[in-house]
Amino acid sequence: MPWYRIILAAVSVVLLQVSSQAKEETFAEDTLIIKALWFDDQNAYAYSRPIYGELFDRTGEEEFLFREMRSALLSRTFIDQSIERLERWDQKHPDTLEAKRLLIPLYLTADRAERAEEESMDLLEKSQQPIDLELASNALLYNAQFERALQLLKRVYDETLHEGILLRVVTIMDEYTGQRKEAIALLETHRRMHISSQSVYLKLLKLYMKENDIDALISTYEALYELDNNEDYLRRIIDAYVYKRDLEGATAFLEKHREDHEDILYDLYKATRSYEKAILLVDHFYSQDKDAKWLAEKGILLFEKAEDKDDRGMLKEVISYFEKALASGVEESIYLNYYGYTLIDKEFDINKGISIVQKALKQQPDNTFYLDSLAWGYYKQGKCKKAYELMKKVVEREGLEQEEIKDHWDAIRKCK
Repeated sequence: MPWYRIILAAVSVVLLQVSSQAKEETFAEDTLIIKALWFDDQNAYAYSRPIYGELFDRTGEEEFLFREMRSALLSRTFIDQSIERLERWDQKHPDTLEAKRLLIPLYLTADRAERAEEESMDLLEKSQQPIDLELASNALLYNAQFERALQLLKRVYDETLHEGILLRVVTIMDEYTGQRKEAIALLETHRRMHISSQSVYLKLLKLYMKENDIDALISTYEALYELDNNEDYLRRIIDAYVYKRDLEGATAFLEKHREDHEDILYDLYKATRSYEKAILLVDHFYSQDKDAKWLAEKGILLFEKAEDKDDRGMLKEVISYFEKALASGVEESIYLNYYGYTLIDKEFDINKGISIVQKALKQQPDNTFYLDSLAWGYYKQGKCKKAYELMKKVVEREGLEQEEIKDHWDAIRKCK
């Protein structure tokens, strides 16, 4: 065989070996990358970190180094070792922003706050991007330099209008720089000018609670309820109105949102003595479910709204509603007592009234209001001793603060 053919054959073998080795190395690197990415997907950063480190050592590609650093931060492992590796890179590549962006949180994680601040100042000399302003603010906050951090974060917010940054800004203003009112103004401006998430409203609520500003709490909860018909917000709105003793305000709010809340509105109508509106709702309820308790409720409302409580025509109408209710099976003690006491007090039918009150007492034998009704019935019958014995129990338990109990006690004590 000619010599040149021998040489060509040898070169071919070498080239094939080199090509095969390169393919194997590429395949191995691809396998490592897949493993590392899988660990990242499983949030197993302690396992992906050394793989990225090996890939960087093999290839020298900066992306693998940066991924190694991120995995160290997320797993909070090998922090000091990672700092040393990244510092060596940073010394050789002093203008690489990504290295500085990673060094700052690494220093903070290692509790090296002064180095983090130094690196932050160096970063700010090279970049004024929002991401870098925010990173630098972290180091300043760690070192309790709240005013400087606040100024940086305000610049980030002004450029991005990011809610997360806004919430950090107002937290610093509220808790560290004594600017709660300014923080509230900033949040209010944001929510009025931009689409806002619940987080902004909830932060506002916390600040208004600290300020004990009930009106602002109500308006914020109402705005939240407009965004999300959450029953919890509705209850808090009503609670706030009740706290400030503004039942009319609560009623006006519910009248705008009466769907599915008519039961609460009905209670408010009764509490505010809006009997005409309450009667309209009672008629509506009865037409919907035919529950006989609404007949008893209407009897109560008719009596309560009457200016002349002794009007016989009105009393006959009230009694007719109660009779229909009882005939339809209404047995709740509260209705029995109300009806029985009305019959007794207005001397419409004292004996029947006593009998009905006694039925109520079978359900709640220790109810002082029912005992008061029965004592009053005995008084009306002239059974002074029985009336006195019952009324004495009532007074011992309830005292004489309630005007009606006091009037009954005074009358019964004089009874002979």
